[in-house]
Amino acid sequence: MRVREVEPVTTIKDVAARAGVSLGTASRVLSGSSQTSPDSRSRVLAAAADLGYIANGPARSLRRSRTDVLGLLVSDIRNPFFSELAHAAEQEARQHGYTVLLANANEDAGQADAYLRTFASQRIDGLLFSPQGTVSPQLAATLASGLPLVFLNRTVEGVDAPLYGTDNAEGVGHVLAWLRQRGHRDVAFIGGPGTISTGAERRAAYLAGRERHGISTDDRLLDAGDFLAEGAAEAMCRVIDRGVPFSAVFGANGLTTLGAVRALRERLGAERAARVEVVSFDDLDWFEFASPPISAVRNDASSIGRLGVRGLVDLLAGRPASGQRVATSFVDRSEGATR
Repeated sequence: MRVREVEPVTTIKDVAARAGVSLGTASRVLSGSSQTSPDSRSRVLAAAADLGYIANGPARSLRRSRTDVLGLLVSDIRNPFFSELAHAAEQEARQHGYTVLLANANEDAGQADAYLRTFASQRIDGLLFSPQGTVSPQLAATLASGLPLVFLNRTVEGVDAPLYGTDNAEGVGHVLAWLRQRGHRDVAFIGGPGTISTGAERRAAYLAGRERHGISTDDRLLDAGDFLAEGAAEAMCRVIDRGVPFSAVFGANGLTTLGAVRALRERLGAERAARVEVVSFDDLDWFEFASPPISAVRNDASSIGRLGVRGLVDLLAGRPASGQRVATSFVDRSEGATR
């Protein structure tokens, strides 16, 4: 009888050898301890990702005795969307008997990695995560640890984890239909980072649909910021400086729209800026009080937060969680719109 060969299991000793550090250093890094140098952390986490290291199952189970604590790492707590999402997630978690530890990545992948290390040391039961881009070494280590995880509104390519988030294609479709109805052809699109899934998806949906809706395909009208107001203002200024006329501006999230409006008023003056119609993906409270009011895609951040928690609870209970795209709506505040 032929004996099936068993593939060797990567151990922490292998990781330490690949990284060129001591066994103790590798152990501290992989357990989430901050008592290591940045260089050692980087080398160990990269080695773990390269080797596909997975922590020992029985040891992991012992180490991760139930704490009834979930980690929630949001992209930017200053963004009202994520504030609402975090509030809903915390309330939902309480109903399931969990406490939530909230952390803010501040749209910074390095800061996100620091909090992932902190969560590992706190021995959370599961993680709700809105990521900043690609798989970092620390995220790779988190995934390798077997910690149950769901993504909120953003995902990472190549990671098989449930996503609970906005239907971006549907939301952009609302905007394109509105722009056509309003008779706009020359539209400036201020997007977000292409490394973030929401930025990439919204830009792709806009590019795919603009010609069909009679909107200019002149790429000089396209630019991107960082999903924050300052970066969006700089992007808006670059479009203005190209000298291509536009009658409307589409901001890819609420803070992007805020930055675009600031730039329009500072560079064009209040009177000229008021003649440019602005539409946003995300609806902020002050949009209805702007002059003129700003029409917007409305996300259901509360539903995303609650659904994400329910999905994570399912994973913790050994049940499948498939993720869900949440429908958007559109608030038309243009002149003559029925309200």
